[in-house]
Amino acid sequence: KVHEAEGRGAKLRRLVAATTPTTATTTPTTTTASNKRARPSADVDKGKEHAETTTTTHTAKNAQQLCPYLDTVNRSLLDFDFEKVCSVSSSNINVYACLVCGKYFQGRGRDTRAYFHSLEADHHVFINLNTKKVYCLPDGYEVQDASLDDVKYVLHPTYQQQHVAQLDSNSTLSTAHDGSSYLPGFVGLNNIKKNDFINVILQSLVHVPPVRDFFMIESNYAHKGVTPLVSTFGELVRKMWNPRSFKAHVSPHEVLQAISLASNKRFRIGVQGDPIEFLAWFLNELHKDLGGSKRVGTVITDAFQGIVKKTTTKGFGIEEEEAPGRPDDPPAERKTNREEQVSPFLFLSLEIPPNPVFTEDQDKNVINQVPLFNCLAKFDGNTETITTARQETSKYVIKKLPQYLILHLKRFYKNQWFMEKNTTIVNFPVKNLEMKPYTSQLAISGASPFLPSTKYNLLANVCHDGQYGTGTYKVHLPCKGNEQWMEMQDLLVKDTLPQLVSLSEAYIQVYELKGSQVA
Repeated sequence: KVHEAEGRGAKLRRLVAATTPTTATTTPTTTTASNKRARPSADVDKGKEHAETTTTTHTAKNAQQLCPYLDTVNRSLLDFDFEKVCSVSSSNINVYACLVCGKYFQGRGRDTRAYFHSLEADHHVFINLNTKKVYCLPDGYEVQDASLDDVKYVLHPTYQQQHVAQLDSNSTLSTAHDGSSYLPGFVGLNNIKKNDFINVILQSLVHVPPVRDFFMIESNYAHKGVTPLVSTFGELVRKMWNPRSFKAHVSPHEVLQAISLASNKRFRIGVQGDPIEFLAWFLNELHKDLGGSKRVGTVITDAFQGIVKKTTTKGFGIEEEEAPGRPDDPPAERKTNREEQVSPFLFLSLEIPPNPVFTEDQDKNVINQVPLFNCLAKFDGNTETITTARQETSKYVIKKLPQYLILHLKRFYKNQWFMEKNTTIVNFPVKNLEMKPYTSQLAISGASPFLPSTKYNLLANVCHDGQYGTGTYKVHLPCKGNEQWMEMQDLLVKDTLPQLVSLSEAYIQVYELKGSQVA
């Protein structure tokens, strides 16, 4: 087969040579020999020799671009979402994808996996997964053809700033290679095995504009010594918003591998986890990998970080003027029992009132409901949170509202024996959530000289269906281009109504601050 393949390549080159002018196909060695026979003297016309050599090189380059196997490229089998390792040796060095069957192989020279595959399977077109260069094997020449531009773009989508600025206003459906329609940014994610708790968080984050826009332009973070977690998440963001994809879904396989590695298998494929635990870890890990610290901000802290003030009173029923100390001690020597602490936050955890233990027979089919504002009352600066074990009470108030507010509704709790779910429906507004009653001052960055807004619109709603440990997660997202709400559960993507969104068993919510209001 080796001799057959080499013979086929030689026959192709002879065919190309026969159809081109004689001066263009003459090799440098033949040209030099003919010059010597025609002009034995050492005085050679160097200008003419240079012209012939240049023509020969140009023709050779054109011959390299001609490939008779381009019609064997099967786009329906191409999937560049999986980990870029050889399907035989599991090596990630110099990996090529066969554009006929979609499998990954290492190398392209003799005695390599890709070379043997080209002979055994009669597949000849391969693309380097890093350089995006296409080669014809076993001949080994590079293929340069405009018909392969769509394949290269799907492998590594790139965007200009003007394209990124128009993402939110787009409502035009794209068509995948199989004829199915999809809306860029609203594509399903494969549930490889019990990774739905990760999928809903990834779906939510890729719709937060500053985070999405940052990762859409690879040069924003490529110079920072990028980690696998950052690079795979950025690649996932670009693929999910790709309007020229071959399929209407994306597999998060590579980013899941990076998450498992970076978390020391705390979050891994095949093991169900808690979305809020993953969200907290993921945001902090991205912040750290992007060069952030407690004093150095990143796109993560710019988007999600707010400030909350906690006032703690030690001991129950002890007022500040009754602080420990003798009554005749000077005021300066008396110890106060009140402490104030200002801390940053990336999300706020809210308690849901527990379900009633005993109910009447006629109330068994009644679904408990509570307004979101009742849960937010914890941060009004007056409501006391009692910690019995420490014998202290705490009051909370928000000192600074973030641009994107994440709320965690604590649905899962542990009773005396096992974990249980609170099925109470939290009624929340989809638009114009007013946070002013829970702020001590209007200190929103970037709002001056305008009066900062304290109203938020819902951007993502993660909810849980079923019982603890056996249920599933899904997320609701709005399309700003046509104001249509979408429900996304792994590969399932469908339209929904905002009225149904507000009736879901919400678990994590992301709110977007509305534009500043003129004072």
